[in-house]
Amino acid sequence: MATQKQNYTSALIVLTSLFFMWGFITCMNDILIPFFKKMFDLDRFQSMMVQFAFFTAYFIGSLIYFIISARRGDPISKIGYKNGIIWGLSISAFACLMFYPAAELQVFGLFLAALFILALGFTLLQIAANPYVALLGPAETASSRLNLSQAFNSLGTTIAPIIGGYLVFHYFARMGTPLINPEGIPVVTATGEPLSALGIQLPYLIFAVIFIALAILIKYTNLPQFTSSLNSEKGAGALRHSNLLLGGIAIFMYVGAEVTIGSSFINYAFEILAYPEMEAKNFLAFYWGGAMIGRFLGAISLSHIEKFKKYLYMLATSILTFFLIYGIIYIESGYAFEFKRITPFLIFLALNYIGFIIGRSLPGRTLAIFAVIVIGLLTTTLVSNGLVALWTIIGIGLFNSIMWSNIFTLAIKDLEKNTAQGSSFLVMMILGGAIIPVLQGAVADSLHGYHLSYFIPIFCYAYLVFYGWKGYVSRKRELLLLR
Repeated sequence: MATQKQNYTSALIVLTSLFFMWGFITCMNDILIPFFKKMFDLDRFQSMMVQFAFFTAYFIGSLIYFIISARRGDPISKIGYKNGIIWGLSISAFACLMFYPAAELQVFGLFLAALFILALGFTLLQIAANPYVALLGPAETASSRLNLSQAFNSLGTTIAPIIGGYLVFHYFARMGTPLINPEGIPVVTATGEPLSALGIQLPYLIFAVIFIALAILIKYTNLPQFTSSLNSEKGAGALRHSNLLLGGIAIFMYVGAEVTIGSSFINYAFEILAYPEMEAKNFLAFYWGGAMIGRFLGAISLSHIEKFKKYLYMLATSILTFFLIYGIIYIESGYAFEFKRITPFLIFLALNYIGFIIGRSLPGRTLAIFAVIVIGLLTTTLVSNGLVALWTIIGIGLFNSIMWSNIFTLAIKDLEKNTAQGSSFLVMMILGGAIIPVLQGAVADSLHGYHLSYFIPIFCYAYLVFYGWKGYVSRKRELLLLR
């Protein structure tokens, strides 16, 4: 029994590194969007094609996986979790290498192709890793484990705007030949600093090396096997579960809303407060950092720790992670980012803590409560302006935190042999990250700004209220199966 527990711990540590990396790379898209907007002189709709290419790959890759699993049995059961993860990392490394020629040739379509292939690699990682984490222990604490892993995913998304923005817009941007846009005008940041191709070539070369190193690490790591969930079964048996079907729509809505807010943030901060990229990225870090804080709290809240200790640990964790984020930004800014500028975040931190208490460690209840709060924040954004509008957008990150983990575990509950197939269906619905941002970009172009376009995510969160309230209740139905 002790050995098994040790194996679970080792596997969780390795998987956590994967969650961190794909969180970091995914959030780098928020840096690429303003970079490409300047480099190729794109409008808001065109710049959101970055997310369209990236998240469409999730849908196509997962759809192919789902069809194969329905007709021939689950591929993961044939190649194993380890090989699935290694293949995913290898594909992702290749995609990162494609950034070098894409930047050298300055072809937007080649960048989109690289992002598409990168997301195909992540698709395989998501299909294997998410249910695997859920299986590494008792079913009743699956949401807690997945929240913990997703917290490190959010650590990646928190650090990415700070480090990625610094590398792309400042450090590597000073190297190499300055870029010229299609109109022959030098590409510069909002503060007038020149941008170069090396600004995106070198970071993605580093990412490729990291992915290869992780693939080697995985190859020589002993991962536990779960034969009861890996038995191959033909047909679309997972679709007989209503909690999975409705959960797929919830994943679509959640990912679409979260991504569209993060993707538009840097440009929105410039529109309403004239914040340049190097300044806006620090506030973006708190949007994604809020998700990290909330996921750590979610992991504690959904655990079996005694209630008094649980709330004490949650309070201490929220304070420590808040100062961790601020400390990273403070050091990166050259000790010039004043604390008083981020004090409004403490209000949302307290509201998040209260939300967890009201949620009473119930995944569905907490999901519904958090979605209601986000609707309130978005409504406040629409009727306000300036710093109030900006901070209500930033505060949403805290309440997005537990949504993926809670939806995912509620959706795959009781799927048994169809768990991996159900996982591929949920990953397929990450398509929301491709559709919603493009939709908001088109609306923002028609309204000549992002501000009023934030009514779109409200519809997404309204559905999440329903799923957390009643939609997650499992009702197994007989459906026509694919043969």
